[in-house]
Amino acid sequence: MREENRAVASTGSVTGRALRVLEAFSPAAPVLTLTEISRRSGLPLTTAHRLVSELAEWGALERDPERGYRIGLRLWEIAALAPRGMGLREVALPHLSDLARVTAENVQLAVREEMSVVYVERLAGRHSVPVLTRVGGRFALTPTSVGRVLLAYAPPEVQEDALAQRPVRYTERTECDPARLRQALAEVRHTGVAVCERQVTMDSVSVAAPVHGPGGAVVAAVSVVAHVDSVQGHTLVPLVQVAASGISRALGATPPGSPAPRPVRAVRGSVRR
Repeated sequence: MREENRAVASTGSVTGRALRVLEAFSPAAPVLTLTEISRRSGLPLTTAHRLVSELAEWGALERDPERGYRIGLRLWEIAALAPRGMGLREVALPHLSDLARVTAENVQLAVREEMSVVYVERLAGRHSVPVLTRVGGRFALTPTSVGRVLLAYAPPEVQEDALAQRPVRYTERTECDPARLRQALAEVRHTGVAVCERQVTMDSVSVAAPVHGPGGAVVAAVSVVAHVDSVQGHTLVPLVQVAASGISRALGATPPGSPAPRPVRAVRGSVRR
């Protein structure tokens, strides 16, 4: 019994161990064998086997016909209940679709989760520039336009915590200086838009605007990511702002200083292909 208690203490609570099993999966490793789950979660093989069996029975995991296990659809059903996830996505999707149709570029919707951007939706343009993001994926706040929008309207202590972290330099142009990033966040609050050029990849420019909730707080950000040589960032600004304002109104907000409503197709000619 004493040995068993020590084993439990070393691996955490039942809930914590189950979460570690689920966290073992990643975009780079969507299918894992039982041995791989044990190794990646740090759990003994017998413990991993028991938890995997229970999670598979509930539907959180599924058997892969080739080799091992993958995340089950039951988790997607539960995740769909998150108001900042699928609920926000359903409200925003018509406006995101309009924006994607007009620009033919990558369109993204994101929220802030602690010190990361979490992408709720992404619509890929047919011939758009490749991006490093995915739906449900996390990314750094400061190098992305959606991240800068979300950080600019976050509480001051959140901003300071984010700027105090060692930033990842994705390209030679990635801004890592805290003083300059503070200026960039102030500019976002002043203009209501963020433009990031060559910050994540050397061939991309992204433009983002805030989405406001019923109380007026910024709850999300919408962006367009385009090839830096195919479009000038400032031409995307009115398009992104119109989409963000439409989503905000659909959520029950009237964002201060939002642009007057107008059909998105009226500004189609502003994008230089």
